[in-house]
Amino acid sequence: QVQLVESGGGLVQAGGSLRLSCAASGRTFTTYAMGWFRQAPGKERELVAGVSSGGRSYFGESVKGRFTISRDNAKNTVYLQMNSLKPEDTAVYYCVAGPTIATIDSGSWGRGTQVTVSS
Repeated sequence: QVQLVESGGGLVQAGGSLRLSCAASGRTFTTYAMGWFRQAPGKERELVAGVSSGGRSYFGESVKGRFTISRDNAKNTVYLQMNSLKPEDTAVYYCVAGPTIATIDSGSWGRGTQVTVSS
């Protein structure tokens, strides 16, 4: 198990940017796929972005072209850069670490960080 701590959430106006960070504990960070889920009130949980241990990335359709994901293996940290934010991006964002991007939700979860985008 790896422990995950998110940071960087907050309130931003539509069109603005935020960068979320997720610091992971443990020595096996490089073996994990890392990703970000989000969940808004009354909506299903959504995989926003993921990056495999080999650096391959995935993005949900709703964020393609606006969000990027990166990982710094030296710092055991994964980042989610969110640009051109929209009110519909408002949600709690969770960092996740799992075996692969496809099975990432079976792994470890952070506690989440709130992102609110005002119109």
